[in-house]
Amino acid sequence: MSTPCFNSTITSSLKILLVGGAVRDKLLNRAVKDRDYLVIGANVEQMLSLGFIQVGKEFPVFLHPQTKEEYALARTERKQGQGYKGFSCYAEPDVTIEQDLLRRDLTINAMAMTIEGEIIDPYQGQKDLNDRVLRHVSDAFVEDPLRVLRVARFAARYHGYGFTIAEKTLELMTSISNSGELSALSAERIWQEMQRSLNEGGKAQGSPEVFFQILQQCQALKVLWPELDALWEVPNPVEWHPEVCSGVHTMMVLQQAVLLTENHQNKTAIRFAALCHDLGKGLTQKAHWPSHRGHEKAGLPLVEKVSKKLKVPNSYKQLALKVCEHHLHCHKAFQLKPSTLLKIFNQLDVWRKPQEFDDFIIACKSDFLGRLGFENKPYPQEQYLKDAMLAASKINAKHFLAQGLEGIAIKEGIAKARLKAITMIKEQYNITRC
Repeated sequence: MSTPCFNSTITSSLKILLVGGAVRDKLLNRAVKDRDYLVIGANVEQMLSLGFIQVGKEFPVFLHPQTKEEYALARTERKQGQGYKGFSCYAEPDVTIEQDLLRRDLTINAMAMTIEGEIIDPYQGQKDLNDRVLRHVSDAFVEDPLRVLRVARFAARYHGYGFTIAEKTLELMTSISNSGELSALSAERIWQEMQRSLNEGGKAQGSPEVFFQILQQCQALKVLWPELDALWEVPNPVEWHPEVCSGVHTMMVLQQAVLLTENHQNKTAIRFAALCHDLGKGLTQKAHWPSHRGHEKAGLPLVEKVSKKLKVPNSYKQLALKVCEHHLHCHKAFQLKPSTLLKIFNQLDVWRKPQEFDDFIIACKSDFLGRLGFENKPYPQEQYLKDAMLAASKINAKHFLAQGLEGIAIKEGIAKARLKAITMIKEQYNITRC
């Protein structure tokens, strides 16, 4: 394991340690993306005199004038208000490394490394790292509600390494969830943690569904996203959903979306759409269970609601709305008339947004595969819909302008030609499938 690089004429007079996630990931032999440095025995004036740029208002955090990496003064904190910002900070030269590490969330994040590569580990972080346990450092853990989301995110990121959450830590997370403190978190901060978790997966061994499973388990999801949490109480027809539970199904859909989008540029949006596709089932009256007739359109206001609440990017919301409304149409593609397909293509705006249509197909395919025993089943609807859309998209206004048509006549001509193109594709598939 390589040692951290502290060599700099600017920092030569400072006692600097590599801390937090960088140390954790080095010990896991995992690629280190960001390095955070801790400065012991210094004050704000000394940092500024060396050319560091102060960026933290509540906390003494600085940017190195050359590398732009973050350097923070050792500090202690005291809870004074609600939420993750309700702390007073003490950052004077007499704060020790042990005191600074004590305020951190998990033992595996409460380690430091010297320039010589020596590990400073006062709270047995290496043991928990080897035992694959996510454990809080102290009872002060409950003072910061953001830690509920952070621990869930770490559980998702390191799930492939075999990490689990310590029982007592999960109890504290549940206590925070029931305390009302989660309501003090900003929409931007909640969404940042969700988005970072949704971005995990693939070669990095992350499992985004674990993030939401943990939030549901510690009762945080009912506060942060109650419409999603409600799905764990809703059954599905066993014929189509051997897993039965709508919440379990949604997690399986997210798993499939992760597998299908490892290197996809819009993977986070597709995965968010996967989470939203069945929200309408939470509104079905119990008397109608396990049937969920009309759940597609019923879910649209819920997608709008969570997108507004968490300030989700508009492009994510638009894709999620389309998947929510049309995922069953995608599954039933071979049964639909060409005219119905054309109508759906128009509603999906595939002519102007072909990339979004591909994303839509991936999310719908994830829904189909995300069922117990369906994981390896073929999904021929994918290629059929792509072929039909491609054939129809080749029809444009140029041909009709050349015929001297204008206005509504062009629009009608395009629609008629596109319908014919879709019909030909359907006939070809019917012959092949017979």
